[in-house]
Amino acid sequence: MKKIATLLTLLLLLPVFSGCGSSTIKEEITEKTVDENLITVGFSQLGAESDWRNTNTASMQEAFTRENGYDLIYKNGQQKQANQITAVRMFIQQGVDYIVLAPATEAGWDSVLAEARDADIPVILVDRRVDVADKSLYSCWVGSDFELEAKKMTEWLKQFTQVRNIDPEELHIVNIQGTSGSTAQIGRTRGLANACRENGWDLMTEVDGDFTENKGREVMAAMLKGYDNINVVYCENDNMAIGAIDALEAAGKKVGSNIKNGEVMVVSFDGVNELSREYCREGKISCIAECNPLHGPRVSALIESLERGETPETFNYVDEKIFSSLSTVKSITVDGVTYEVEKP
Repeated sequence: MKKIATLLTLLLLLPVFSGCGSSTIKEEITEKTVDENLITVGFSQLGAESDWRNTNTASMQEAFTRENGYDLIYKNGQQKQANQITAVRMFIQQGVDYIVLAPATEAGWDSVLAEARDADIPVILVDRRVDVADKSLYSCWVGSDFELEAKKMTEWLKQFTQVRNIDPEELHIVNIQGTSGSTAQIGRTRGLANACRENGWDLMTEVDGDFTENKGREVMAAMLKGYDNINVVYCENDNMAIGAIDALEAAGKKVGSNIKNGEVMVVSFDGVNELSREYCREGKISCIAECNPLHGPRVSALIESLERGETPETFNYVDEKIFSSLSTVKSITVDGVTYEVEKP
């Protein structure tokens, strides 16, 4: 038996990736019919601000196809929480089976998630988390341990400087942060701040780069006007790192790992953008902590578990690596776990 309903569905055209910056995601509105035998999933993606985000969107689209038993309704929030809240309410009105949400920021979700619960629609969070008083407002979450990523990065930096005989007080670090209030920004910023305090590093400033290449370039150029002794740039994603490197080189700075010889070290997160990986192979980016964007199959597995009446783990972490072309540090140990430093 089929139930036919008219839906205004936003279909994402698969992004075309370039080696520099984030690609443009296009949407078109069409009408379609929903097969009652398919599992209908409403996916609210926060936007298309980076190559990581576009790859994450593509992974979700590839997992939730009609061939795999799903009917996907996709909505791009364009980096605005208000758009995402509207999308979630649209999904509720349409009576989807599941809502998948990649929230722009952590706060401000209590009311709309309560509406989803009242409608008996399970909510699965992807990538970022939400800060709600009632944790039962969502079923589960899948994504990265962002503070662990930061611990890996800062442990690598600690070992690197020790091997190169660089005193802690010689490190003058600036942090180009991701979107303020996002889970990735909170974890990566906290990890760096803790490491600077524990190791005696000079953390000079932290500025929001919004996870975009253009903002990373803009922020780095402004920092160079305010500080003349920067020797480590901690970028909370690859796109901002690419922009920062552009600004550093435009200012006549040499980007690399030889801090004692006046070079500026750039470190980054994600490992998705091909140009950033090439920069890592060249040594322009000294180290990248991986952030795995391929969540589609993981979310599909969680939905299948819920369909069987099971209760999946609330927090589902993905395994991630750390990359560097430098042979200085072979492995790092964080929280009792050893990670090999791999070539990008």
